[in-house]
Amino acid sequence: MVNDVPDGLTRRARSFVSVHGIKVDVRPVAEHRQWWLDREVPSAVIDRMAAFQERWGGLCLPPAPAYDGGPKYFHPDVPEGSPAEGWSFEAGDQRTAVPYSFMIGPGGEFGIHAERWTPLHATVEGWIESLALAHHASMWARQITRVTGDDVDGIVLDGYEPVHEVRGLADTWWRGRDSLVAVYSGEAECLSYPRGRTALIYSGLDEWGMRGGVEP
Repeated sequence: MVNDVPDGLTRRARSFVSVHGIKVDVRPVAEHRQWWLDREVPSAVIDRMAAFQERWGGLCLPPAPAYDGGPKYFHPDVPEGSPAEGWSFEAGDQRTAVPYSFMIGPGGEFGIHAERWTPLHATVEGWIESLALAHHASMWARQITRVTGDDVDGIVLDGYEPVHEVRGLADTWWRGRDSLVAVYSGEAECLSYPRGRTALIYSGLDEWGMRGGVEP
């Protein structure tokens, strides 16, 4: 159980982190500061890593429905980039042998990197909100339908509204009258693999299932 949940999350996500998250020990970024400085990593980038670790470091959450669960826990490492393209750093190790790394982008985005950098959510908070919403919806939905590849294009989202708290970029959530739809496009974009798109449709939700913990 996590008692010191950072602010900036909805009540639903704060409850999710508090009840289902655990904290593990991680080595402080400061131990490697000089090593990275010697390799021309800007001090401001290392400061960003230290701030990320102070806020999220060691947080282990239940696995995501996609990306083979996401990172095992948050731990910044391996900064890479340039003044022209900006600097990113690893957000944490993979749970399984996926062909990409989980990264924090130049603007604080949470995403994956392999053939290209693909931001999934505009912030780490957005990723956590998505995890919390998936957990919540799976508990309350009467039916969960998985759609993959080109069939994702056949999902009709007319009348749906975006779920803003997930801050979706490559991955988005949509709220309808009695259902939620999660669309995961990150692997398809990152790996140039259109068949890698996946959508989960959580249907048969009541008002609590639709919004629990978030004001309409």
